[in-house]
Amino acid sequence: MNQFVTLEQIDRAVEAVRSRTSHRPRIGIVLGSGLNSLADSVQKADAIPFGDLPDWPRSTVHGHAGKLVVGELEGQSVMVMQGRVHFYEGYSISQVTLPTRVMARMGLEILIVTNAAGSVNPDFAPGDVMLITDHLNLMGMTGANPLMGPNIEELGPRFPDMSQAYDLQLMAQARKTAAESGITMREGVYCGLSGPSFEGPADLRFLRLAGTDAVGMSTVPEVIVARHGGMRVLGFSGISNKANLDGSTVTTHEEVIEAGKVITPKIEKIIRGVLRAL
Repeated sequence: MNQFVTLEQIDRAVEAVRSRTSHRPRIGIVLGSGLNSLADSVQKADAIPFGDLPDWPRSTVHGHAGKLVVGELEGQSVMVMQGRVHFYEGYSISQVTLPTRVMARMGLEILIVTNAAGSVNPDFAPGDVMLITDHLNLMGMTGANPLMGPNIEELGPRFPDMSQAYDLQLMAQARKTAAESGITMREGVYCGLSGPSFEGPADLRFLRLAGTDAVGMSTVPEVIVARHGGMRVLGFSGISNKANLDGSTVTTHEEVIEAGKVITPKIEKIIRGVLRAL
């Protein structure tokens, strides 16, 4: 597959999705590591394995189911990505964001992104939910921006603005829902790195100085592409491990998956409340 995804490839995937479901979704939801279970709540669901869709990148990581679930949730027509692919799996950054391109091309208005993230803010604890208020695009700053290559004019402008990547109204509704549900929701800046190695203490101290609160290996490319395509974005990080600024602890993927079991019910409550309010 070419490094840069073409409009023809996006449209082929759009047609394949439309041929497998009668739903016409308005809202896309991307579920991160260990956060798959929200997709099980989708009603009148059509499940489409990633492998059944042309040019669609397939997830190779434990904790990512690799299915598209299209149906209804809290009265809204939704398209849920049960798992995602990452830059570190060997795909080009353009391939990684093909699913988001497809959502934009299908006319979805809102994208809700979730991820499992390591804490950089020492006040955050495993099991916390963080509302993403902004991001640090270190992947893109170092040459892996998903909008590199030929611009697809049908989807968006060459130089899209990212001053409000995360939608202010959707964030306000998330805060209201969390408060009504009795959930203590953190807020902060998410930094997207390429991975797959976890960050060392010097990395984390650098990121903390740069204003980062949580760090992970996804999400930012999807958000950039969604905004390029005119979608409104809401994002959440599930804090899966404590800030390791001094090198005293070891981080594992297993603890990320385990933390997801505590985080998922909280994120699910907030997302459901936001969907009801829409």
